[in-house]
Amino acid sequence: MDDMQDDQAKRSDRLQIMLTPEEIQALDDWRFEARMPSRSAAVRELLRRGLEAEGYFSRAEGAPSGSFGVLKPKD
Repeated sequence: MDDMQDDQAKRSDRLQIMLTPEEIQALDDWRFEARMPSRSAAVRELLRRGLEAEGYFSRAEGAPSGSFGVLKPKD
């Protein structure tokens, strides 16, 4: 299994959130400006950045949706 398939296979939990139309617009605006491949990737990247800002870890890359995760992968 390649890295992207392996990463997607690990995503077994779904998280649903309710957003206002304005929040969706802000997310979509940021997503397109940041050239994110999907809303899911954008939300994961923003969550990762928030956790990083709190000192949890650091990692940044511009790759396909499957490459954007919240937690740093284990080596």
